[in-house]
Amino acid sequence: MMTDAHEGIRGALLTPIQTAEYLTLSISTLARMRIAGNGPTFIRLSPQKIGYRQTDLDKFLEDRVRTSTSQS
Repeated sequence: MMTDAHEGIRGALLTPIQTAEYLTLSISTLARMRIAGNGPTFIRLSPQKIGYRQTDLDKFLEDRVRTSTSQS
């Protein structure tokens, strides 16, 4: 039987497809960002399976808020 804590963790993980949709990026752009190390943090669940936490995606977006195009 799964505890509420485990259900919360599992419910918070998004697939790469869901993540790309959430960030309004293509799946290939998200994959390139993952390879380059400049995308949102992710969890490698197995050699072929990647998961993203909603909180990490929100932080990724928040870290990119700018008030001017001249800001890096």
